[in-house]
Parts: sequence; structure tokens; C-alpha cells
Amino acid sequence: MSSSIPDDLRYTMEHEYLRETKEPDVFIVGITDYAQGELGDVVFLELPEPGDSFAHMETFGTIEAVKAVSDLYCPLAGEVVAVNEAVHDDPALVNTDPYGEGWMIKLRVADPAEVESLLDAVGYERHTGGL
Repeated sequence: MSSSIPDDLRYTMEHEYLRETKEPDVFIVGITDYAQGELGDVVFLELPEPGDSFAHMETFGTIEAVKAVSDLYCPLAGEVVAVNEAVHDDPALVNTDPYGEGWMIKLRVADPAEVESLLDAVGYERHTGGL
């Protein structure tokens, strides 16, 4: 089964994605379709609070699936400005809609130029063995 890799996102080697929002320097963070497929059925998420700040690739939470518990890594240094409460109530949204309703946090990045350092869709596809 191939996973979906949207062209308009940036990716980490650890399978988080960043999506731009209309708000300057604020990005939506979640895990990729590939990652949710590898994890299996997500049953619980531990996410930070708005106002929490994280360094580049610092653990910002955990994701628990039937098979395993994994850390969630902050793609860029920044401050959490919102948390998706819907995934607390229904963690399966991460499986059914990882790029939509299954997002995890909104992050105001400290240095927006660093977004360019993340993988683009082609790079991420290579990383996951798709190319």
C-alpha cells in the first residue's frame, strides 16, 4: 500500500509534517500518512499545552498505538499556539485523516527560514522508500 505525500508540505526524517496556515509563521504539525500506517491504530495522544515552547527536534508529545508508543518531535523551534482537541476525543482521526482533521498542534516557528531545511515531498518519498 502506498502512502499519501502531499506536495505542499514539509517533512522531517521522523515523519512529522508542517503545513502553512494563513497566520504568519504559524504551521500545523502532525504525523504523515506513512507514519500512521506504520504505527497502526492510534489509541492515545499526549500533546503539549498552548504556550509551551520546544527546541528543534525536541519531543513535544507521544503517540500511542496498539503496537507501540512513539515520541513526537518538534520539526522546528517554536511555541505551541493551539492544540487539536478533536484528536484527544478521537485519536483515530490521526489514522483516518492525518493531513486534515488528524493534525496535532499549531506551532509559531522561531525562524521561518528554517522551514526550507525540512524535506520536500520528493525528499520525503525517497526517505520512505517510495522513489
